[in-house]
Amino acid sequence: MTAPVPADVRMRGFAARTEVTTAVAWIDAHARALPAERVPLERAAARVLAAPVMAPMDVPAFDRCAMDGFAVQAAQTEGAGDYNPVGFDVLGDAWPGQPFGGRIGPGQAVRVMTGAPLPEGADTVVPAEYARIDAARVELVQAGAPGRHVGRTGEDIRRGACVLPAGRRLRPQDLGVVASLGLAAVEVIAAPRVRILVTGNEIDAPGTPASPHRIFDANTPMLAALVERDGGTIESMLRLRDDAEALRAALVAPGADVVLVSGGSSVGAEDHAPRLLAQAGELAVHGVAMRPSSPAGFGRIGRTLVFLLPGNPVSCLCAYDFFAGRAIRLLGGRSADWPYPTLEASVARKIVSAVGRVDYCRVRLTEAGVEPLAVSGASILSSTTRADGFVVVPAASEGMAPGTRVTVYCYDPQGTRVADRPGLGGDGERGAQARGETR
Repeated sequence: MTAPVPADVRMRGFAARTEVTTAVAWIDAHARALPAERVPLERAAARVLAAPVMAPMDVPAFDRCAMDGFAVQAAQTEGAGDYNPVGFDVLGDAWPGQPFGGRIGPGQAVRVMTGAPLPEGADTVVPAEYARIDAARVELVQAGAPGRHVGRTGEDIRRGACVLPAGRRLRPQDLGVVASLGLAAVEVIAAPRVRILVTGNEIDAPGTPASPHRIFDANTPMLAALVERDGGTIESMLRLRDDAEALRAALVAPGADVVLVSGGSSVGAEDHAPRLLAQAGELAVHGVAMRPSSPAGFGRIGRTLVFLLPGNPVSCLCAYDFFAGRAIRLLGGRSADWPYPTLEASVARKIVSAVGRVDYCRVRLTEAGVEPLAVSGASILSSTTRADGFVVVPAASEGMAPGTRVTVYCYDPQGTRVADRPGLGGDGERGAQARGETR
């Protein structure tokens, strides 16, 4: 930042707002991946590898049978068919984990099960459905080729090979491959520990009796789910009154890599968070040129990143996605990009914006194309459930005219169906789009 950020804008307002690109650049410069830790495979799903996984062994580690049937020498089956069965003496059996102890010679066979070690001397397996068994003899009615229905040593993974590179986010099948190498744990980047502080004298916990002039805390469960989505772990969750000393203590307490403060970030008389962050560490950004969530801010206390998120739920969601979520993903070794599926579509009804700010516009997809929700209030959280996703209008644009192709970030992780989803409050959002900046 070229100029200091005012620490106390209470009842004064913002003299200027930071551009979104500048704010994001600060996050990218300060959200470095955390150190590595070793975790068991049972807890490694979706974690990011801190070091490559190298194969300590061949997989399979021995030649093994890939079918239930009879192991023989392929040359002995030449010409076998329904009208020319070829007979073999059955010497015994081979089971998974229980190999046949002898060696197969010409005219000899061993009954084998899938996964059993290939008996010494054999080079093919003829499936059981092509066998006619008579006591200690078997007649095969299909010829076998060398190596057919046999899993060769190392054909899946060779010893010393790099199986998974550092930086890979582990999928379920990755864990299976690591386990097949006999490894019980992996080195992964530590999951960011996140503390959630929701402030406000008017906030009650869900499940408590409703009281006049009070509201239930919607942001804690929303933020907790977002943190989990982005690979963080919840260090603690606190609901605090608008008390400066209580908030100060919660900000500076050790144990978190990231602190999220919901509420108290704007210009009201009891919005203490920006001033307290500046006193305890660094207030790098306060006030962003975007809608909603213009009062968002962030900085750091020591190595802990602190994000000031507006209390209004949609603003809170927007500021988290643009700033806090990005930092949590980077700290955990993940891509900084949004974890939303995208699609390209045409605007059906104009999206209104203003030059000089980034707009986070909730939209839905209809047969006609992308339609903005008319609800613009930052406290209308249900608008995000009526929306199929959102469109980002860049600061240089006055909006998106009908017919413009835009990228839609879909809330549904499986992608979004093109449908006219009914609103929780009826069809009122289909009217003219509301104008004016909200927080």
